Amino acid sequence: MRRHLILFVRLPRLGAGKRRLARDIGAVAALRFERLMLARSLHRLGRDRRWKLRLAVTPDRAAARWPGRFTAMPQGAGDLGARMRRALAAHPPGPAMLVGTDIPGLTAAHIAAAFALLGRHDVVFGPASDGGFWLVGCRHRPPNFGAVRWSTRHALGDVLANLPKSLSVGFAAMLDDVDDGASYRELRNIRGF
Repeated sequence: MRRHLILFVRLPRLGAGKRRLARDIGAVAALRFERLMLARSLHRLGRDRRWKLRLAVTPDRAAARWPGRFTAMPQGAGDLGARMRRALAAHPPGPAMLVGTDIPGLTAAHIAAAFALLGRHDVVFGPASDGGFWLVGCRHRPPNFGAVRWSTRHALGDVLANLPKSLSVGFAAMLDDVDDGASYRELRNIRGF
């Protein structure tokens, strides 16, 4: 069965996304970062033949007119967990991974390694040092995430506590996303961003 990679995307618009980051570095700089990371993610992950890249887009109306060669679907309503679960459930049969666009260190090798983990586990997470996760993947149907304190240091712990004990869980490499000014400054210092 074909592997599916879902890129969880917010249409880059001034003042519409990366609000915590914009609060710290300004709305224009946050928009510039969001556009750059989306372009990098599509470039790094979109050409790989080991999976089919699809986009889950918000706002929903943007999915119908998304430019480019990738299939785009709306994320729909609900909290982050409901939207991620819906995107994972909408793919054709086969293992699926979902990632965001704000993970500067993400490469195709990270995705390939996570898919390899799905060969041995029902669900795979890519943990982040802030307590969240940058990747979620499932071999079959996506799990119900349950009640989760999203965007906090408790997010991954809450999701893991809500999973059925019968599911086998694997963990991919730890990578960090950029959510605020501190993580953005760290990125600029480390990578000359």
